[in-house]
Amino acid sequence: MLTPWRLFLCQMALNIFYHIAKASLCLGGQDIFATVRENSPTGEIIANLGINGDPGASSIRLCLTGENADWFYLEGRTIRLNSSFSRILDREVLGSVLIAALTCYEDNIIRSRYRIMVEILNENDNMPYFLEDTIQPRYISELLTVNSMVFTVKARDGDGDTITYMTDKSTADASYFRIDLPNSGMVILDKPLDYETKTQLQVVIFAVETTTKEKYSATATVTVNVLDGDDQYPQFQPCAPVYVDGDHNICTNPVYSVNITETDEDAVLYFSPGPIHAEDGDKDILTPLVYSILSGDDNGRFTIDSKTGEISLKQRVENRLLMPSFSLRIMAAQVNDPKKYSVATALVHVLSKNRFPPFFNKTVYKGFLIESSSPATLVTTYGNQVLVVQAIDRDFRDGINPKIHYTMQPLTGSNKLYHITQDGIVIARTDRLRAFDRHILEVIATDEESGETAHASVDIEVLQRGQPVPRSPFGEERLFGDMNVGMAGGIAALVLIVAVIVLFLFLWLIKRRRERRDPADRGAVALGKHPNVEASSPSSPHHVL
Repeated sequence: MLTPWRLFLCQMALNIFYHIAKASLCLGGQDIFATVRENSPTGEIIANLGINGDPGASSIRLCLTGENADWFYLEGRTIRLNSSFSRILDREVLGSVLIAALTCYEDNIIRSRYRIMVEILNENDNMPYFLEDTIQPRYISELLTVNSMVFTVKARDGDGDTITYMTDKSTADASYFRIDLPNSGMVILDKPLDYETKTQLQVVIFAVETTTKEKYSATATVTVNVLDGDDQYPQFQPCAPVYVDGDHNICTNPVYSVNITETDEDAVLYFSPGPIHAEDGDKDILTPLVYSILSGDDNGRFTIDSKTGEISLKQRVENRLLMPSFSLRIMAAQVNDPKKYSVATALVHVLSKNRFPPFFNKTVYKGFLIESSSPATLVTTYGNQVLVVQAIDRDFRDGINPKIHYTMQPLTGSNKLYHITQDGIVIARTDRLRAFDRHILEVIATDEESGETAHASVDIEVLQRGQPVPRSPFGEERLFGDMNVGMAGGIAALVLIVAVIVLFLFLWLIKRRRERRDPADRGAVALGKHPNVEASSPSSPHHVL
């Protein structure tokens, strides 16, 4: 039989054992260190708990607390990931570690607390992207030297992957740029820029992951605007192109020319092509220019306006035979840099005073051709003479102005069938003509010095093979077709005089013959009988002798 004291000790021992057994339901656990891949699905197992009690079956209660506790939930003794379709576990957003705490309650009394630290393992789920401020349009001077840095691009990757940069070599402007250090994003000029050739370039740059198997990449196109630099010399206008390569032209300065007379003085000269004008080769800068005469001004006879390039004649030319022409060397230089200059030639021709315009001695010339297979034949006129269509200029003693230029325009369907030489001879493409063709052409004679013109027509007929060329026009109109009015009138008067004389002689001869006839003849005539008809009788018939 137990004494009260022993009973008390036994009861205390049972109570102590009961509390120890009861407390052990929250024991057995430990701090949790786990990993989970980002973008893992909901319900992914984080860790299994090692506590003694079974939550829900005993009087213990488990509770998740802490900053990231809402990313987990308990299922028995298992901690699972609490994500969803709209709430994805993203390392780049949440950071690399989730921290929470597990508290174990027994009869609402905290029996134990464990730390939960879950590392989020990175996945390559982000594409590289360029920082916008590094791929904006750039403005670069064309004077930037080769191997200089043009600009630097920068790309980011949310996963922290290493980025390598490279240019797209297949683009049109790829030859202008290169990247020497692939990880730097520094773009280097690899070819000289030229504003006069191209004012805008485009370079395509790739940013590629180098430490991942996916090798995700991003692309950016950077526009490079080329600014005009002062690297071109002045150019006289209009320039004559001698070489064309795409948009880049190489041209030479024109030769300006003008005609003056011995009477010209204190006059502004208007050159052709004109006016005399130069421009800075850098079209976007257009630096002001200054003009001067390097040589040929003949001691001040010619002067030039330094700002406009206008040339004036100050003194007249006394004798054009002694000074028939002048050659001026004109220089245009930049005001801000005299070493940048260009030189052109201006020719001044001294002419005699023009008093008479050219003219043709007839308005219509008649021409003939014989049908032939020959590729070229001279057009002839009456009498098979070579047709010469030539203008007369009374400013010359012989009427021949060497500065007359002849051109021919078809008035009928004869384009490219005829050609006129500068001697006034007409040449035809006979192999393209047929018998009975008829063409009317207009000939224009232009005085290249005065600009005056004269006009005439050429009427050309194509004859059959073997058909002779008419020796003269038919009829009075054709007879005088090739004569001027004065000559035609003189010939008509002469013909009239000769006709009158012939008529007078004819009448005189008739009178003389009548006077020489015998009386019988005269009597027969008086009786109204023919002298060879005898008198007839009723018994005898008429006899004609």
